[in-house]
Amino acid sequence: MASKVFTLEEVSKHSSKDDCWLIIGGKVYNVTKFLDDHPGGDDVLLSSTAKDATDDFEDVGHSTTARAMMDEYYVGEIDATTIPTKVKYVAPKQPHYNQDKTPEFIIKILQFLVPLAILGLAVAVRIYTKSESA
Repeated sequence: MASKVFTLEEVSKHSSKDDCWLIIGGKVYNVTKFLDDHPGGDDVLLSSTAKDATDDFEDVGHSTTARAMMDEYYVGEIDATTIPTKVKYVAPKQPHYNQDKTPEFIIKILQFLVPLAILGLAVAVRIYTKSESA
């Protein structure tokens, strides 16, 4: 017997505490009867409705017993073409800035030049006062 194939729109209609379906690994499960027994609580399952919950399921690290239990809730397959493809995140373009114009760069230059100027001034005063006293 062939499995029934559901669209995401059809599965999305089953997203309440009285009627809860999940999509995991390309398969559709009616977990309504399991909501009260789920160790993580029913909110966890309800928050994973109306979307592909495969990542949510895998991230938790379910036991082999939990995976075996899934068979009794199986109702069909999902039409993968109805699930939106994941959009790859692209960082927004940052304006290029000239590092030499940043305030940090100016401070670094001053930290080097000010002591150097003071040292030069001290040497000049020393030489000037030495030549006058001689």
